[in-house]
Amino acid sequence: MSAYFVPLEPLPDGTERFEPTDHTVSTWSTDMQHGSPPSALLARAVRRCEHRADTRVTRVVIEILGPIPLTEIRVRSWVERPGRRIELVVAELSAQAPDGSWRVVARGSGWRMETADTTSIANPADAAIPPRSGALPLPEDSFWRSGFIDTVDWCWLTPIGAPGLSHAWGKPNPELVEGEPLDPLDRLFLIADTANGVGTKLDPASWTFLNTDVTVHIFRVPDGAWVGVSAETSYGPDGVAMSSGVLHDDSGPVARVTQTVQVRAR
Repeated sequence: MSAYFVPLEPLPDGTERFEPTDHTVSTWSTDMQHGSPPSALLARAVRRCEHRADTRVTRVVIEILGPIPLTEIRVRSWVERPGRRIELVVAELSAQAPDGSWRVVARGSGWRMETADTTSIANPADAAIPPRSGALPLPEDSFWRSGFIDTVDWCWLTPIGAPGLSHAWGKPNPELVEGEPLDPLDRLFLIADTANGVGTKLDPASWTFLNTDVTVHIFRVPDGAWVGVSAETSYGPDGVAMSSGVLHDDSGPVARVTQTVQVRAR
């Protein structure tokens, strides 16, 4: 597989331009992108903006402001709050509206913190996900085998929709941006948005459950090609749910993820 996005010539002001490929297609509609690739693209922008080797991204909030089309998108980023030890970086993703104007369809903000050696006290609060053995087959339902979802190698450890905490491993195959090696943060965000699907207890044939955001707190830089997801969804009585989970690499937990979910009967 090639990439989720093909880079185009940037604008004179440095705004990046990308052409999405078919690998970005949503499971909910073939006319829009899945949330994962644009989320990863915004996280990439936060990471790369005025990059400093003595800092790293520690938390990113992605807000999905509307459907992201399968047409050219543009990304710009800036340091909102500069600082020697802590910086707040903001990125916006724009798409062209039917009237020809450009509008912001997704936004990301991330804290970058100066790093220091705390090896002696390193300790994850969450339990590690089970290893990739005894994997269950992915359902034949096309919902789980289309668009972006089909670009990821999956290792499901619990049946989809089973009660309690659900576990799965995912390995994205395409590059995020054509010609660029996949950065650990890119890979993490390509999987982070799927926590809603991993932790769902609903049948997508009967319900829709689309998230409007994804927040990831990263306490350790992930390593390796696979990202583990342990997730569960809490459902309210008024059409709103919350997906929450832990993201892992082969050495253990690396981050926590939460999503606000709008639930509707089909």
